[in-house]
Amino acid sequence: MSGLEDEFHDAMLDLYRVAKTECGDDARVFLGMVSTDGGVQTAHKLLRDQRIQYGFTQLYLCERLDLTVEYLVLDQRVESLFSEAEREVARRRLRDYGFDPDTFKG
Repeated sequence: MSGLEDEFHDAMLDLYRVAKTECGDDARVFLGMVSTDGGVQTAHKLLRDQRIQYGFTQLYLCERLDLTVEYLVLDQRVESLFSEAEREVARRRLRDYGFDPDTFKG
């Protein structure tokens, strides 16, 4: 993995930890995917899937869509890891749930 891929992987693990602490979402399947396939490959898989994932829904209910993979892939620092089509999928999913990633200020 490149340094940027390592950073993204660590950020994915951070998403898991924060979501578990703040939302009570023990997303073991997500953690397993990241641990097995790595953060970048997991994000690619989730963005290819047409279905909204259970964890996304849980984070929506917790009002923390900023903890989703979709939000993370829109970070300009990791832009080069994802295609524009993948980034558009992420942007659309967030907006479909009433969350504008371009104006959110954590």
